[in-house]
Amino acid sequence: MLDWRKKYSSMTDEELMAYLSKGDKNGFDELYKRYAKAMLLYFKRMLWNDTEKAEDFVHDLFAKIIQKPDSFDRDRSFKTWFYSVANNMCKNEYKKQEIRKNTSYSLETTFHVKDENRNVLNEVQDAFFGEAFELQLNNLEQKHSEVFKLRHFEGLSIKEIAEVLGANEGTIKSRLFYATKYLAEQLKEFNPLINRQI
Repeated sequence: MLDWRKKYSSMTDEELMAYLSKGDKNGFDELYKRYAKAMLLYFKRMLWNDTEKAEDFVHDLFAKIIQKPDSFDRDRSFKTWFYSVANNMCKNEYKKQEIRKNTSYSLETTFHVKDENRNVLNEVQDAFFGEAFELQLNNLEQKHSEVFKLRHFEGLSIKEIAEVLGANEGTIKSRLFYATKYLAEQLKEFNPLINRQI
């Protein structure tokens, strides 16, 4: 039993998709194991931190690949193809929701002072920064925020993001630069180097 698990765990994503397209359920199980958690976090970030919606989207995403494994373009890497499908699902949801700018942010703001070594002031500042960061990230145009999230939250390379979004690498770099510059400007009050000079 361990032999087949080892066999599948050593396969590439693309090989697993080939097995899945032949009806091999173990190929699907291994892909789910590799990507389910990452995709849940991705959808949460892209869909206003709505855990329930994110879980539904993960289910729908994996349902798509199990129902239509032949839709995978074998000339692409599975990872970038998979993120492309997920990204298109988010775009369709944005169209339905007509993105509300005044989203409520459900960040935890209660602090339990049990550990004397914990610095409550730092925790409060971190929470304020987290809330401000979320707000400014959501204030960015979608094309800029999605690039920033794919790069910094999902860890995709510039090349992979370009493939996911169907844009050239120069455009991706430009959008990423704009997003980073905008966020740095909007969040400069949290920069200790700037504040020290004031």
